[in-house]
Amino acid sequence: MSTTTAQVPSGPTAGAKADRETHFEVEQFYYLEAELLDDGRFTDWLDLLADDLDYWMPTRTNRLRRQQALSISARGEAGYYDETKASLAWRIRRFDSGMAWAEDPPSRTRHLVTNVVVHQVDPENNAGFTTRDLLVRSAFLVYRNRLEREENVFAGQRTDILRRADAGLRVARRTILLDQNILRAKNISTFF
Repeated sequence: MSTTTAQVPSGPTAGAKADRETHFEVEQFYYLEAELLDDGRFTDWLDLLADDLDYWMPTRTNRLRRQQALSISARGEAGYYDETKASLAWRIRRFDSGMAWAEDPPSRTRHLVTNVVVHQVDPENNAGFTTRDLLVRSAFLVYRNRLEREENVFAGQRTDILRRADAGLRVARRTILLDQNILRAKNISTFF
């Protein structure tokens, strides 16, 4: 058992690995999501989120190896994001109102998603989930440029629960874990 790396806080356990067709579908979903975010089409991006969305980005700290279990904040502790679909919609309406000074002029972003691993959620060990739900882990790199000299690079991993809906896949739960423990950005108004 390794104690050298911190893991994303526990969530649903993985079942069988998804087939190639499902894996391809998930990758295409993530590419569409990245395109919408990079094009600033945030209202369209909201349509990819489930109504009961849980969108969480905990903070992390540097800890000794023996304390790695404490390096990622728990629910109820400090977090960069702890959002619902309604709160994200409110933030997007604020962007559109021109009153979000941190995004006027707006940032330019590039979302790169890689290392996508797709499993079915094991419903027998995870109450509230079905065999249609997918547990997806991916790595990301988000480049952000604003004004003439503001540049930020965010790297990390996402652990998602994707739910099948009539209109296609929807993000039901997203946990974002940045590799950085100190953000050098003046603000964090970027969606991941």
